[in-house]
Amino acid sequence: MKLEELSWLSDNPSYSKRFAFFVGRRCRAATIQDVAKELHLDWRTVKELEKQYMREQLRRIGTPGPKVMGIDEVSIRKGHTYRIVVSDLVRRRPIWFGGKDRSEESMDLFYRWLGPKKSNRIRLAILDMWKAFKNSTLKAEHAPQAKILFDKFHVMRHLGDALDKVRKSEYARLTGKNREFIQGQKYTLLSHRRNLTLDVSYIKIAGGPATAQRPTRPPWSHRVS
Repeated sequence: MKLEELSWLSDNPSYSKRFAFFVGRRCRAATIQDVAKELHLDWRTVKELEKQYMREQLRRIGTPGPKVMGIDEVSIRKGHTYRIVVSDLVRRRPIWFGGKDRSEESMDLFYRWLGPKKSNRIRLAILDMWKAFKNSTLKAEHAPQAKILFDKFHVMRHLGDALDKVRKSEYARLTGKNREFIQGQKYTLLSHRRNLTLDVSYIKIAGGPATAQRPTRPPWSHRVS
């Protein structure tokens, strides 16, 4: 018996490629469950047809050649189980999701997939301060020419931690009434000035004026414009 291969059939031979692509396009605007209900299909069937649609979209696009990229990790389940996400920040879309964790070896898999020619075109890599991402990117066979830019969130977090360490050391150094200015001011010091209001209560400042202004509400309750 000879089986004929029909080019218009999807991976699931019960459906045509045209129908699979229709399902895939619907999944871009609705959930898998909603599409399954709309088309009277099992949700597992919809999921497989959507995966075929996405594979075809990736095939048509080909391997991207990012010049500015962002690298981050995403947790996929409890227990510190991570995968790496790489995005093309010029085209504003993810281009790679993979690895077994957020190790340097997993990051190497991305550059192996991208290839040396396109890796050499990367000008800027934006990432958090995780050393594995930086070390992999700057390897001679990857993208040593790329500039590294740490994202603002992690930079500010380290600055906040450093400021809080100074606050704690000053509190430990002072004694008695001299501690009154520092005590309870953690979030006042860590807040952005524009998030503080002129609503005041009065406290005594050691070695300074008799009164000082501070917010009557906790700083985290203020709206960020």
